[in-house]
Amino acid sequence: MTDDLDRSPIRLLGSEAPIYRQVSLTRMTTLRVGGPAQWYVTPRHLDDLHAAVSWARSEGFPVTLLGAGSNLLIGDKGIPGLVVSTRYLRETAFETDGRVRVAAGVPLPKLAWQIADRGWSGFEWAVGIPGTVGGAVVMNAGAHRSCTADVVASVEVLSAEGRLEVLKLEDLQYGYRHSVLQGSDRTVLGATFALRVGDDPLCVKARTESHLKQRHASQPYHRPSCGSVFRNPTPQAAGWLIEQSGLKGYTVGGACVAQEHANFILNCGRATADDVVSVIRHVRRTVCDRWGVWLEPEVKLLGEFSRDYDDLW
Repeated sequence: MTDDLDRSPIRLLGSEAPIYRQVSLTRMTTLRVGGPAQWYVTPRHLDDLHAAVSWARSEGFPVTLLGAGSNLLIGDKGIPGLVVSTRYLRETAFETDGRVRVAAGVPLPKLAWQIADRGWSGFEWAVGIPGTVGGAVVMNAGAHRSCTADVVASVEVLSAEGRLEVLKLEDLQYGYRHSVLQGSDRTVLGATFALRVGDDPLCVKARTESHLKQRHASQPYHRPSCGSVFRNPTPQAAGWLIEQSGLKGYTVGGACVAQEHANFILNCGRATADDVVSVIRHVRRTVCDRWGVWLEPEVKLLGEFSRDYDDLW
């Protein structure tokens, strides 16, 4: 649902996707926090996406991709330029050799079940991640000791000049929650994943269901969150360090550290982005004072905030 303040959208020649002005992004992220997009579009076809990105760049506007809105903290002042929601880019093509070509907006849980139904293995870990293929490719999303880099064969991107490029696994420079695409001006269109074939579909589905149950049992789902806030240092996990520092339940405004899992910050009611950042700062300082560990945020900041938070990232 879009809350467009300007009911006169821009309609591009040859595109079916109108571009709206000043659209609230609050309900388009899993944390339910954030100001408006200066411009906003939801393309349903790659031609529409190409047209919108070309328009933005001709106008000198930055382009920001928004998938399922997980792992994001959008500033209260919103995002300048064009925000492209990829949630309706959902084409999926299964091939016979365990490969599947998937558009950027395909939700990870849906794809995990589709792959499991075919008895292909290697994607069971993704069933509980509330994100999309595009976000997973950029952030190297992972769970249960597996990650996107384990199954990526190639990624299709649109360059800043409007050229279609295909990046191989080695081009992506994957690391822990990192890829060369982070901070890049390339637009992710989709990816090809290579899975293992020949497994019993019942066994693959059982593993997928087990991962989902484990995630639901250990993480909070009753209130909005952005997922895990901090990267896990070694040897202790971030959640353990935060819990042992006595920070469960710590609250600023409408944001609080979850009781169920201390590496989650919840929107407990009308939280602002500044509330969330204040909690993040307090948690980092407290853990550093207690354990000498400086936690690195996993959540990505987008847009404009009331204060400069560059010191966090």
